Amino acid sequence: MAVAGLRPRAELPDHAPHILVVDDDRRVRELLSRFLFDQGFRVTAAENVAEARARSQSFVFDALVLDVMMPGETGFDYARQVRETSQVPILMLTARSNPNDRVMGLEIGADDYLPKPFEPRELILRLNNILKRGAKAPVREGAESVTFGPFSYRIDRGELKRQDETVRITEREREILTILALAGGANVERETLAGSGGLAAERSIDVQINRLRRKTEVDPANPLFLQTVRGVGYRLAVD
Repeated sequence: MAVAGLRPRAELPDHAPHILVVDDDRRVRELLSRFLFDQGFRVTAAENVAEARARSQSFVFDALVLDVMMPGETGFDYARQVRETSQVPILMLTARSNPNDRVMGLEIGADDYLPKPFEPRELILRLNNILKRGAKAPVREGAESVTFGPFSYRIDRGELKRQDETVRITEREREILTILALAGGANVERETLAGSGGLAAERSIDVQINRLRRKTEVDPANPLFLQTVRGVGYRLAVD
């Protein structure tokens, strides 16, 4: 699928990731779409949340690149709605320098954020990172599931349950929980949980862990299962 107004230089392979770009700035939308297309991505663009919602009824996307500040419904509004039914990776674009806004995006369920203006190569790096996070993590031989308290986590499925009730988690939370589960109760360094996202991803680990704690702990401020290991990282206190 080519982007409207773009002349394809070569046929994209069937497995090329399909990205939905949502931005109300036509120039940014077109330049970003062209750049992604030139990098081998299939691209569909939308100028607002209503159009993005309509596009999503026709296509299944591998990731969303979502601007925060748009007239009417904001990127925060759309990300929150998407997370009600889907764990598709979300990269948010924001012109805001307030770190609280970035934290809000992560709390809603976004996988990463990128402040405007940005270097296109950095966008590709971050986009590839969240696409890799969305892929199923390799499972250690013999490790299928772990339990902690009333929770069970199927490593092979990336499925978290409280007794018989499924707990909804994001792709980033699933990646972190899988790494912790595979460690079998051992300490896991922050750098390992951050992956290849660098310092920004490492700093976001605390936000992701706090979100997981709100879903798994009676008292998130005094966690029993997702424990902090000072100076190292975190550990999952499996049964």
